[in-house]
Amino acid sequence: MRRAVCSGSFDPVTIGHIDIFERASRIFDEIIVCVFHNIKKQSFFPVEQRVELIREAAAHIPGLRVDSFSGLLTDYMRAHEATTIVRGVRSVADLEYEQNEARMIAHLAPDVETVFLLTSPRYSFVSSSGIRELAAFGASVHGLVPDCVERAVVHRMAGENR
Repeated sequence: MRRAVCSGSFDPVTIGHIDIFERASRIFDEIIVCVFHNIKKQSFFPVEQRVELIREAAAHIPGLRVDSFSGLLTDYMRAHEATTIVRGVRSVADLEYEQNEARMIAHLAPDVETVFLLTSPRYSFVSSSGIRELAAFGASVHGLVPDCVERAVVHRMAGENR
């Protein structure tokens, strides 16, 4: 079985992420979308809510499951017998960052490969940080995130503006 992991903070998951998950599911038998707590970022949604939002948004993707983890990705990979990491890349800046991450992972776990999928051009400007910024200013995120995420963003922002 070809099992791959798509890891990230997905805070929140965007249509660009969903596109990467869909495309990866055509390459691998099983895709584990693993939500990691990013210690460098203040979260917009709690990890548990991000997991549920991805489950809802990606329910149509065969062979996909969603999980969460706190720790080293290489430890997660070993525990789940996964040998490939799938990463979406939007730009040269993303590639430079992801390349360094892949080299660190290769150092820790030489049997793990990282595969880069280029983001579809129509989603190349979409990012979780951009979604959070739009939401903070009360702008619409329609068409940039799955419907369930849009509802969650609107609900969260309505609660903060009371």
